[in-house]
Amino acid sequence: MEDEPEPPLQPRPQIQGRVLFLTACAAGIGGTFQFGYNLSIINAPTLHIQEFTNETWWARTGWPLPDHLVLLVWSLIVSLYPLGCLFGALLAGPFAIKLGRKKSLLVNNVFVVAAAILFGFSRRAGSFEMVMLGRLLVGISAGVSMNIQPMYLGESAPKELRGAVAMTSAIFTALGIVMGQVVGLRELLGGPQAWPLLLASCLVPGVLQLASLPLLPESPRYLLIDRGDSATCLAALQRLRGTTEVMVELAELEEERAACQGQRAQRPWELFQDGALRRQVISLVVLGSAMELCGNDSIYAYASSVFREAGVPQEKVQYAIVGTGCCELLTAFISCMVIDRVGRRVLLMGGYCLMTCWGSVFTVALCLQSSFPWMPYLAMFCIFAFILSFGIGPAGVTGILATELFDQKARPAAYMVCGAIMWIMLFLVGLGFPFLMEGLSHFVYVPFLGVCVCGALYTGFFLPETKGKTFLEISEELQRLNFPRQSQGPTWKGPEVIRSTEL
Repeated sequence: MEDEPEPPLQPRPQIQGRVLFLTACAAGIGGTFQFGYNLSIINAPTLHIQEFTNETWWARTGWPLPDHLVLLVWSLIVSLYPLGCLFGALLAGPFAIKLGRKKSLLVNNVFVVAAAILFGFSRRAGSFEMVMLGRLLVGISAGVSMNIQPMYLGESAPKELRGAVAMTSAIFTALGIVMGQVVGLRELLGGPQAWPLLLASCLVPGVLQLASLPLLPESPRYLLIDRGDSATCLAALQRLRGTTEVMVELAELEEERAACQGQRAQRPWELFQDGALRRQVISLVVLGSAMELCGNDSIYAYASSVFREAGVPQEKVQYAIVGTGCCELLTAFISCMVIDRVGRRVLLMGGYCLMTCWGSVFTVALCLQSSFPWMPYLAMFCIFAFILSFGIGPAGVTGILATELFDQKARPAAYMVCGAIMWIMLFLVGLGFPFLMEGLSHFVYVPFLGVCVCGALYTGFFLPETKGKTFLEISEELQRLNFPRQSQGPTWKGPEVIRSTEL
């Protein structure tokens, strides 16, 4: 008797992404937007907070605080933010597992509300310690949201749009940076009396998220695979896709659920011990480190001096700095539109190659800055081009890796590892960059260029493309790459062999 022909698979229905778009906006405004916003607003009130610290100490003790101690207090205020981000990254995994993706983002706003209260009343209370504690709390909030937001959006998006939806995390980061630069202008909240209100303005995006995100669905993958709630998963999937015809995608989720059946959520240290995750962990560590060590954050240290050398008046430099943030926002939008067409590897390799090119020209321009009158303009152009190149690939694509390379049970732990690496590397760059500037002078960017070259080579030779693939297809491809000898022989087509005698 001949086998009956299998019915052809029905094409996926047209996806109406209104709810998906609103979900990305609600998650982003209180997520990575907060990170970029709080990262940039601290630059405007630098002198005002230092004066407040000195005045507070004078009122308490009757004598002024020495300049080096004022600088120490200011350094602590700045550095407590990335330290809080590190703590937040370590909290993100347990939050995502126990509370879920959406509820974690909502609970995370507790840190924002507490920080805003501390900032708003710090001047009236005469306490610079309240500012320090507030910076630590907004850092914790940023560390949690930067890990959970791309996880939530990557799990909620269809495979055809997963890259674009996950890239919205980079868009909101860049948007937060630009908004922080704009709000911190002297004409707005950058004045000497308004800095407590400037710091406390982080409450606004938090309130917007608390008002909007509860109305939107939870991650369907979390509902089905982690909680086993098929009915709620189906309802969330239908809302996110804007149609009731989601059975094909639901069948894919069921396959992924079957592959994860009987497994528990992995812990961060277990990722390094699992041979089946070898390539994923190496890719996460190498490319996560490369994003922080490529020199994009350090180039802002040169921006003000280069703009002044190019003839930009001192009072206009703040507007030129806003232009650098707009460059990163522009490229984040471009990457969001093309990532699901050209793929992740092309954007990463192209971004690192362009950064190598413009960083090399920038080094030459610094060396010849006093020899030719037009060299400062070339250096200024290189700053914008370097930031544009960073925004094309590394800024957004790197954050997607933990979502796409790891399965449902390993994903929270992967984000904890990725977040810890990112903030440790950022701390090391901040600690070592002044010594690099002193020791290498105009050649300070040569080590960063080496990192860009290594990032491009690793992406080209070792990172698999994940464009348009389901999470199960990605896992199967990585399994073949991690165990190439097993994939060469014939595969067993019969029932699964039971390797355990446990009932």
